[in-house]
Amino acid sequence: MASPSQRPFGFWTATALVVGGMIGSGIFVLPGQLAPYGWTSVAAWIAGIAGAMLIAWVLARLTVAFPGATGVVAICGEGLGPVCGVLVGWSYWVGIWSANAVIALTAVRYLAQFVPALAATTLSLAVSATGLIWLLTLLNLGGARLAGLFQVTTTVLKLLPLVAVLLILAGVALTAGDGAPAAARPGFAWAELTPALTLAFFAIVGFEAASVAAERVRDPARNVVRATLFGLALTGALYIIVCSGIIFVLPTAPLAAAQAPFALFVATYWGGGAGLATAAFAAIAAIGALNGWTLVQGEVPLGMARAGLLPRWIGRTSARDVPIAMLLVSSALASLLVLSNATRSLGGLLDFMLRLTAAATIWLYVGACLTALIKRIVPAAAAAGLAFAGWALWGAGLEAVGLSLGLMVTALPLYLLRVAPD
Repeated sequence: MASPSQRPFGFWTATALVVGGMIGSGIFVLPGQLAPYGWTSVAAWIAGIAGAMLIAWVLARLTVAFPGATGVVAICGEGLGPVCGVLVGWSYWVGIWSANAVIALTAVRYLAQFVPALAATTLSLAVSATGLIWLLTLLNLGGARLAGLFQVTTTVLKLLPLVAVLLILAGVALTAGDGAPAAARPGFAWAELTPALTLAFFAIVGFEAASVAAERVRDPARNVVRATLFGLALTGALYIIVCSGIIFVLPTAPLAAAQAPFALFVATYWGGGAGLATAAFAAIAAIGALNGWTLVQGEVPLGMARAGLLPRWIGRTSARDVPIAMLLVSSALASLLVLSNATRSLGGLLDFMLRLTAAATIWLYVGACLTALIKRIVPAAAAAGLAFAGWALWGAGLEAVGLSLGLMVTALPLYLLRVAPD
């Protein structure tokens, strides 16, 4: 039986990992990105959350069926064979550190509202984001318990800007929209649903965090299931209300052009000071997400090594059971992505990395659904989840999907070395 130090996460910490992984940089920029889609964005949220609930249920039932597994990646290895397990897990790992690059850049952009020098040039922005990545890496080197406590704290704080928006929206509803700016609302369009879904799904990705880190959760057959479904339902409801509310209250054109849509919305009703406070909490949200994914980026290769899918040396840990080598490698790769921003446009980097992150992560969902189908575990939900994952992959675009496949196969040499002497 694992000791409390090896499984430090209970239900609330596991839920914080799910909520914290989802509420990062995505929701704080998506009102602007989805504004031009109008009613189509609402349909995209509903479709994305429904698809995620299907996949979350599959992940939860797999955790129950394999309570001794180190995580969903190891379960995929058992169901699909070790080669497929390695490829799926490695692709998911690529998605994590590429997402960390995007999240770090977003956090610094919000922090720069208070210290402009952090993002005065593209070089200073890249260096600041890299520094943030390594600060969170140092925190995680202190052990999963310390990182988990930080995650709970930042999860509570990151909910505050969402609560502020909910209060404003409630006030607008009670006054029947008196004083609200006239908002253009584009109608629903089938042709725009897939690209809108891709944008929305980036903010939903993260609901699988507790399943991936199941080895750290006490009584995973119970707590991972509850934390995943509860965290996804709570966050999904907030996303629909908050994002759609902002879109249908503010005019489309200025909202779509806003660098910080949440701050713009709050400042419109409560003044500039409140807008700056919102920017501060948005930065906290991104930092909290970066912390959670920094933890998971070490847990993924660790679980694969302990499951025999990668060389044993990758699974070596410190006295605090921290996979130091893989944490450092993951953060180094994320830093390389961030520093590449010094020679290319921020917009181009963010757009592509958003799609790459989505594509690389979705392969894990594909693997989980295929495993459930093979093992005859909730086959109807698994089939529906697989169809949804295919739809989301198509929306990510051929370039991002192609690169995700190329990065995925780089795991094969490590797999072949797994039986080599340490």
